[in-house]
Amino acid sequence: MPQLTEPGNMPPAPFTQPGQVLADTTLRQTVHTSIDGRVLRLRISNAFGGAPLPITKVAVALPAGGAAGVSAIQPGSSRSVTFSGRPSTVIPTGALMVSDPVALAVSAQANVTVTLYLAAGQASNDITSHPGSRTTSYLLRGDATAANDLPGATPVDHWYFLSGLEVLATPRASGVAALGDSLTDGRGSTTNGNDRWPDQLLARLQADRSTRDVAVINEAAGGNRVLNDGLGPNALARFDRDVIAQSGVDSVIVFEGVNDIGTADATPTAQQAVADELIGAYEQFVLRAHAEGIRVYGATITPFGANTPYDDAQGLRQQTREAVNEWIRSSRRFDAVLDFDRAVRDPQDPERILPAYDVGDHLHLNPAGYGALAAAVPDRLLSPDRSSTDWRLP
Repeated sequence: MPQLTEPGNMPPAPFTQPGQVLADTTLRQTVHTSIDGRVLRLRISNAFGGAPLPITKVAVALPAGGAAGVSAIQPGSSRSVTFSGRPSTVIPTGALMVSDPVALAVSAQANVTVTLYLAAGQASNDITSHPGSRTTSYLLRGDATAANDLPGATPVDHWYFLSGLEVLATPRASGVAALGDSLTDGRGSTTNGNDRWPDQLLARLQADRSTRDVAVINEAAGGNRVLNDGLGPNALARFDRDVIAQSGVDSVIVFEGVNDIGTADATPTAQQAVADELIGAYEQFVLRAHAEGIRVYGATITPFGANTPYDDAQGLRQQTREAVNEWIRSSRRFDAVLDFDRAVRDPQDPERILPAYDVGDHLHLNPAGYGALAAAVPDRLLSPDRSSTDWRLP
């Protein structure tokens, strides 16, 4: 299941040195699959690296006990990964490399271990990573690519270089991409628990025979904004790479905008400007996706009442959120509307998250809150049997 990669997020010492990272280092990571398959391939990215990325060895395996975030693998499950038949590759600065197919049977919602070894490391302190993995990875000196366990390895709750894992599926299969910020990245979810809202949506789809071939692709970045760079490039800039270029995607859920509103000045002029620009950006998402035959489902922005610093004393940012949400609900520009705001707000105080869903900062959700978002996505929007008619919701 592809995951967005972002700039920055250095590995801990001693794996980072001036102008060099992960020299003579084994990196073991776990990712979560969406659908069944017997053949997979990897996407490894150097999108944000400051130098070419030399990968010496790569292997995929099944983790011990099938668990996420463990350093051990099931003995006998490791498979070597090649690139055009070669065990190593050098990924140019800014580029992506897709591996050869690998025979490894995986089931839906399984965890897969990916191990990389970098003999020379990367000659840069600008690297490609994902800070908010909510999954534990492991770093160890030396080549332990095929080792069944990594005793003494350093744990880190980040991903590096791995941009996606693709499973060869039936022609019936399709994918829905979730374009979002930390609320989709899963801040407040359980580390190694795979209970972000896209994970919980996937679990529900897998429980229904009619949607079992739908992959859920989490393309979120914590702190991301639609209009301006921040923690990673803005959503308009990354849309082609993270949505349109993903294999098998035929729909996208756009759930972004809260960070644009929350970081814009709390003045009438600034808030009017950010509302207008967000609406224009949403229209761009629709235009660009429709040109590629991809449906776009717009999600309303969830509450942030009592959050510091987003909830200003004059309530101007709340007014902007409500105005943008009204446009999402009523403009009929999206192929469907997902009312995430209504799903998690407190009925007694609609500017705030329901206390049972609030992780404590009045902005992010706990696993129960993410479950409420997942439940707000109608199955019929994602079923491969859906008709070509418009599924706009009231």
